[in-house]
Amino acid sequence: MGPHPAVAAIRLAVRRVLNDILAEHGRTPGRLTPDERSSSPLVLVACSGGADSMALASALAFEAPRAGLRAGGVTVDHGLQAGSDLRAAEVAARLRDLGLDPVESVAVTVGRETRVAHSASYRGGGGGGTGGPEAAARDARYAALDAAAERHRAAAVLLGHTRDDQAETVLLGLARGSGIRSLSGMAAVSGAGGRYRRPFLQLDRQTARTACMVQSLPVWDDPHNADPAYTRSRLRHEGLPALEKALGKGVVEALARTAQLSRDDADALDAWAGKAAAGVRDADGRLECAALHDLPPAVRRRVLRRAAIEAGAPAGSLFARHIEEVDRLITGWRGQGAINLPGRVVARRQGGRLVIRQG
Repeated sequence: MGPHPAVAAIRLAVRRVLNDILAEHGRTPGRLTPDERSSSPLVLVACSGGADSMALASALAFEAPRAGLRAGGVTVDHGLQAGSDLRAAEVAARLRDLGLDPVESVAVTVGRETRVAHSASYRGGGGGGTGGPEAAARDARYAALDAAAERHRAAAVLLGHTRDDQAETVLLGLARGSGIRSLSGMAAVSGAGGRYRRPFLQLDRQTARTACMVQSLPVWDDPHNADPAYTRSRLRHEGLPALEKALGKGVVEALARTAQLSRDDADALDAWAGKAAAGVRDADGRLECAALHDLPPAVRRRVLRRAAIEAGAPAGSLFARHIEEVDRLITGWRGQGAINLPGRVVARRQGGRLVIRQG
């Protein structure tokens, strides 16, 4: 008799991602010999101890050896709750029990300046979207995961985001009035060199929880996930249920499908803008306003955003309102002055040219 359907589903999702990683490294699936183990690529799982990431960790522990990959884990202690260090140590122990190696518990300080401390490392075998604090915690977490991946030279880091998380991300982007890139939600592959992989974007949250239950995997439910002080928590427990009550079941699936369609469109527009950027510059590399004006608005704004970033504007601080103001120098020219952008970058129109530079 095969595994429970929920367990089979999470394992299949992980197996597909691991096969992609193997193909990228020119390898084929197959169990490792002892001599091959040290040279095989390492895949890490980011695990908070919640149902989604514990299900992911268990699937990775099962599939990685069969694929010919090493598997490890990282848990991040954000230090935002009393006893969080002890909880992180418990999660690390559970990952070791699953057979993952290496396993690390990493402590971070959440704030304007993220500090990462390597608090514990377990190497041996055997033995038991939003802003504010949410954005700060997310930034700290990814900084810690990036550092761990670099430290261990990991081929990839698996994240346990589900279809439900994707739907929430799309709605948060919609509420902010963001563009199509924000509505595309989380990518299945992201980060430098495709470091981050999200195998569960086509699976719902309940499948992961069921997989943990039938495997008797202990899980920790973060109280922040039910705290109405957090935007995503309110959306999860109030907003989405209200939408499903008003529109019927299937809202989550529809939002996740919207994310994928939006991502495809955004990728196509980004590629178009990349090709168009060279054709709107003069011999000295300056942007020609007339050529920019002839581009479709969605393409033109992408060209302008790219030019601002190349001039030194931080991508994370460059918002749609900034690009809209720069765009008016092209489409609504009335002799207005320069536009100040983040990073001390200034955009101004001079003699039919758009000049974007620092200072």
